[in-house]
Amino acid sequence: MSASPASIAPAVAPPVPRSLLPLALLVFFAFLPLGIPLSVLPLLLHDKLGAGTTLVGIVIGLEFVAAVLSRPLGGRIADGRGPRDAVLAGVALIVLAGAGYFAALALLGRPALAIGALLLGRVALGAGESLITTGALAWGVGMLGVRSAGRVMVWVGIAIYAAFGAGPALGIALERRAGFGGVALLATLLPLATLPFVALLPRTPGTGGRRVPFAQVLGRVLLPGAGLALCGIGFGAITAFVSLLFAERGWADAAWCFTAFGAGFIGARLLFSGAPDRFGGARVAMPCLVIELAGQLLIWGGGAPWMAWLGAALTGFGYSLAFPAFGVEAVRRAPPEVRGGAMGAYVAFLDVSLGVCGPLNGWVAAHAGLPAVYLVGAAGAALAFGVALALLRAPRAAG
Repeated sequence: MSASPASIAPAVAPPVPRSLLPLALLVFFAFLPLGIPLSVLPLLLHDKLGAGTTLVGIVIGLEFVAAVLSRPLGGRIADGRGPRDAVLAGVALIVLAGAGYFAALALLGRPALAIGALLLGRVALGAGESLITTGALAWGVGMLGVRSAGRVMVWVGIAIYAAFGAGPALGIALERRAGFGGVALLATLLPLATLPFVALLPRTPGTGGRRVPFAQVLGRVLLPGAGLALCGIGFGAITAFVSLLFAERGWADAAWCFTAFGAGFIGARLLFSGAPDRFGGARVAMPCLVIELAGQLLIWGGGAPWMAWLGAALTGFGYSLAFPAFGVEAVRRAPPEVRGGAMGAYVAFLDVSLGVCGPLNGWVAAHAGLPAVYLVGAAGAALAFGVALALLRAPRAAG
């Protein structure tokens, strides 16, 4: 990306959603392999490999630990060699992650080794997700300019959470017909569907500017990143524990929670995609966090499956716009030559949240019951509201 918004936006920009369609489809097919195992992997760990809830949380959360550790690399590749290279490296890692699933299946009779294979696969998956997210965001801003950063985040996010919404239901259907081997095969092959969309997108160069230490970039986005980390707790609670919650309560169709979350998420972004750019990130985040808080409380206290589905939808709706809302605040605080790194640093806060809260919520579930996990998610949304209020009152740092 070059140093000025004017120089990276075309003279007459095409409609944002249409110009971003190949990028959104690329991200969708890259992230579908992350969504497909979400509803079946916790059950494989718990029921077939004998893992407790804390270990389930560690296995699920390790992906996000790997993602945060690879964010600096993703930012350096996107800013130095260009976003395309970051995306292609991420796709290769997600294909590699499929080997972990196949190794685990071959080692079912030796649970410790099978879990170890899954852990290695989650590391590759997290690193791949990190590079693709950072590269895709930098690619979109490189095509359209920093003034459209919010919309780039909106449409990349739609693709990500469409994959998270559709993937778990597809994973359950596939597991019933072909077993976990079918899930593993599809999760390994699907990333290759991204390659035609990579070919369709225009190349955007790296900035080639001065190297800025990642810690310094991190400091620029600290407050918006904290808001993202806190509001991501509820999302993490759904991805890691809702299948176990449904099983504990004797309910069927936990996968509908992922679908409801995805529907709420995408619905909010389709209806209000321009809101963060138009009204400012902090102003948009505050009502969204109230909605997310209500959704978490509904899952916690709901006495029927439909209440959990509704809670997941509200969580998705609220979280949907909080992500780009805090993101707009982050990007506008970063100098142009490190915006790829800034976006990577910003998303790293979500990785930290999901990586830490997986094991932490597993511990909470073991000591206070699975429903208590969603009280933690509600508390996170409430604290994120406070961060948004602080951003609204704080002067924006010069970028």
